[in-house]
Amino acid sequence: PGRPTGMILAPTRELATQIAATLQPLADAYKLRSMTIFGGVSQNRQVEALRNGVDIIVATPGRLEDLMKQGLVHLDSVQITVLDEADHMADLGFLPGVTRILTATPRNGQRMLFSATLDNGVDKLVAKFLHNEILHSVDEANSPVVQMTHHVFEVEDAEVKKVLIETLASGTGRRILFMRTKHHAKKLAKLLTDKGIPAVDLHGNLSQPQRDRNLAAFSSGAVRVLVATDVAARGVHVDDVELVIHVDPPTEHKAYLHRSGRTARAGSAGDVVTICLPAQKKDLRDLLRKAGITVTPEAVTPKSASVTALVGDVAEYVKPAPRVAPQQQPRGTSTGANAQRKRANRDRSGRPISENKVAERSGQSNNNFRGARNAQPTRSIRPQGR
Repeated sequence: PGRPTGMILAPTRELATQIAATLQPLADAYKLRSMTIFGGVSQNRQVEALRNGVDIIVATPGRLEDLMKQGLVHLDSVQITVLDEADHMADLGFLPGVTRILTATPRNGQRMLFSATLDNGVDKLVAKFLHNEILHSVDEANSPVVQMTHHVFEVEDAEVKKVLIETLASGTGRRILFMRTKHHAKKLAKLLTDKGIPAVDLHGNLSQPQRDRNLAAFSSGAVRVLVATDVAARGVHVDDVELVIHVDPPTEHKAYLHRSGRTARAGSAGDVVTICLPAQKKDLRDLLRKAGITVTPEAVTPKSASVTALVGDVAEYVKPAPRVAPQQQPRGTSTGANAQRKRANRDRSGRPISENKVAERSGQSNNNFRGARNAQPTRSIRPQGR
C-alpha cells in the first residue's frame, strides 16, 4: 500500500483531474488502479485509496509532498514518471518541490517531461533527472495556431467596453472570458448571469468542489460562458470553445498564447478577441509583437458589423435564479467564556453596559472598579486606644 509504480505530476488540480479522467479507461483495461492527489480537499479519501493499494497516481506537487512527509506514500517503486507542464511548474514556483519528489524516485526509472519551454529552471531538471534523453519538439511556444483568428477591438471608454463584453458573451456557442483578478472574474460572471446570460467563474478563490461544479456546468453546456483568471489558461480542455475574449489583456505574451489556446483546438477553428482601452494600446502592441501575432486593431462599438459577426446567433434570455440571502448567525449562541462575558456585559437592548453598571452588578462601587479614572486607594482605619 502507498507504493505506486507510475506517477504523473501536474501543476493544477484541474489539469490533474482531466489527466486522470483520460487515463481511467486505459487503466481499467489493464486492471490498474489509479487515483488523483491534490490539495483543496480533505486528504482522508486519498489516504484511504493509498492504503487500499494504487498503481498510478496523478498528483500536484504540494499535496503529494505532504503525504510523503506523513509517510503515507512512498515513491521507491515508481518505474515511470511523467512531468506535465514543467514550464508552468516553474512559473508557479513548484520546481524545488518537484526536485525533491523526483529525487525520491529510482534513478533507473523512465522519466518524461513535457514543457512549452526549456528555460527558467526546467533545463536544470532535464540535466539532473533525464539521462541519455531524447528530445521531441513541435512548434515553438510563441507560434500562433493557424486556425485561430485574432481581433483587437478598441473602445473609447469603460462604459462602451462593458456593453461590448455583454454583446460578445450573448452568442449561443461556448466562450471563455479572461480577467486579470479573481474579484473581477466573480463580479463579471454574476453581472452576465443577472443580464440573462448564464455564466460561471473559475479562479483560485473557489474551493475544489466549486471549481469542479463550475467547470462541469461549462463543459456540459448547462452554461455557455466561463469567466476565468489565468488558472484556466493552462491544461483545461473543453471541446468546441468558439471564442476567447481577453477582457483584461495579460501582461505577458506567453499568457496571451496560453489563454488563446483554449479555442481552435484539435484542428478546429476559433476566434480570439482582445478588448483595448486607449491607455492600453502601446502595451498591447508590444505584447502582440512578442507573441508573433499580426493583427490590425479596429475601433468598434457593440453594434459594429465585426462584433455582430462574431456573436452569431444570440442565445435566448435566461431568467436568473433567485439568490438566497445568507442566513445571519444568531447572536449569543457561542458557549465560549469570552462570549459569555460579553453577553453578561450587555443590557437587554444589546448595548454594552457602562463600567458603573458593571461595577454595580458585581456589587462593587465605582471607586473600587479596576481601571476607573478617579479610583482612590482604600485606607484601613485603626481604632484608637488599646
